Amino acid sequence: MALKVSELKVGDTYSECLVEDLKRTQIVQYAGSSGDYNPLHTDEVFTTKVAGYPSVFAHGMLTMGMTGRMVTNYVGDGRLTKYGVRFTNQVWPGDTLNSTATVESVENNIVRLALETKNQDGATVLSGYAEARVDD
Repeated sequence: MALKVSELKVGDTYSECLVEDLKRTQIVQYAGSSGDYNPLHTDEVFTTKVAGYPSVFAHGMLTMGMTGRMVTNYVGDGRLTKYGVRFTNQVWPGDTLNSTATVESVENNIVRLALETKNQDGATVLSGYAEARVDD
């Protein structure tokens, strides 16, 4: 069911849990599906001994994809017209991610959303925006 202009007002929010306890397996599966085998995401020894991070971490695009799914769950498939994000913190194995879309404006059947995805500690790992077509 598509969103309607009459159902939206500035400040409305929609939230979803994107993932609970992100597994290393999910990160490696994303590496395989995306073709991005950067060792920071797949090689624990490289990541800790060479790069100096505490562990491998998720691809930013994995977090972007999960957040994008939240947006389309809210606005409906085939409605998204713009989507952009900024990665603000790493996402680690074991993280739980929650994402919120906040209505910033509704004009000419386009809803503009502010997006924020946070980890279990409340740290923002992604911020962004989306625009989508909505019905009268």
